[in-house]
Amino acid sequence: MKTVGYAAFSANAQMAPYHFERRALRGNDVAIEILYSGICHSDLHTVNGDWGPHPFPLVPGHEIIGQVIDVGADVTRYKVGDKVGVGCMVDSCQHCDQCDHGEEQYCRHGLTVTYGGLDRITGEVTQGGYAKHIVVREEFVLRIPAALDMKRAAPILCAGITTYSPLRTWGVKAGTRVGVIGLGGLGHMAVKLAVAMGAEVTVISRSASKDADAKKLGAKGILVSTDAEAMKAAACSLDLIVDTVPVKHSVDLYTPLLDIDGTLVIVGQVGPMGELMSVPLLLGRRRVAGSIIGGIRETQEVLDFCAEHNIHPECEMIRPDQINDAFAVMEKGDIAHRYVMDMSSLAL
Repeated sequence: MKTVGYAAFSANAQMAPYHFERRALRGNDVAIEILYSGICHSDLHTVNGDWGPHPFPLVPGHEIIGQVIDVGADVTRYKVGDKVGVGCMVDSCQHCDQCDHGEEQYCRHGLTVTYGGLDRITGEVTQGGYAKHIVVREEFVLRIPAALDMKRAAPILCAGITTYSPLRTWGVKAGTRVGVIGLGGLGHMAVKLAVAMGAEVTVISRSASKDADAKKLGAKGILVSTDAEAMKAAACSLDLIVDTVPVKHSVDLYTPLLDIDGTLVIVGQVGPMGELMSVPLLLGRRRVAGSIIGGIRETQEVLDFCAEHNIHPECEMIRPDQINDAFAVMEKGDIAHRYVMDMSSLAL
């Protein structure tokens, strides 16, 4: 299938139009016309080579909303016209213990990521959602509930599931005291989801400048991490902290905020962290953990949860030819919304 998208042709390069071929449909494949494509901070990291070298040209994008335009002969779950999504992975071994219980993101043989990975059959490089079309095996296609606004649903497939999974894993429920470090793309979704679960949510930030934003999302407000007295007064006040900071940092400032048996879970930074002081962990039986996305079953769950609770990411709509401007803004910091590209202007 001939298609067109925006690709990086080298590390740190400007994104530019790229005409390429999607694979012919296999029996279990779904062909999708992409209507909206979210822009994740990890796309920028990947293009810049921050996480190591990648093959070029590379079409990023793993927050994909579209409609089915064709299906393989063996497909049973989807039909032409269905509204669907594709997230951060497009394949896994499908037979290890992790795949068997719906956690394909931890596949023992390695998941196949939506872009910059290797197709498990042909070995060709996978290309992502900054494009007009994509072809994905049906087991990795998600159904978009009718109650969701398709224009704003794309970031749920990364920012949504990345924060929903630890909230579920650590049993957040009514009355759970949750802290969220940072109010960017991941952080604002963590707040919305935790609030919908009935949690008491506090945003932790270096300043109080986003206090009104935090309260608008349903949080109690902001705990200012640079205010030593406020941080001391908040000791042992949280059961779970979701750390969305996307750069190297130390968690020592935050672990004393956890109550006994509390957990700080890292979802933002991929790579080195600052030196860890064990004393707060030892004295409070506290934990520092990590989490990536969820499996396909849990990703469908968060889509359904967002539809049920009318949760949508904060989005700014742009055209594909504005991608470089969006990247420039993202380079300056973790913005408090997600960019989403309306792909309707992208023509073959």
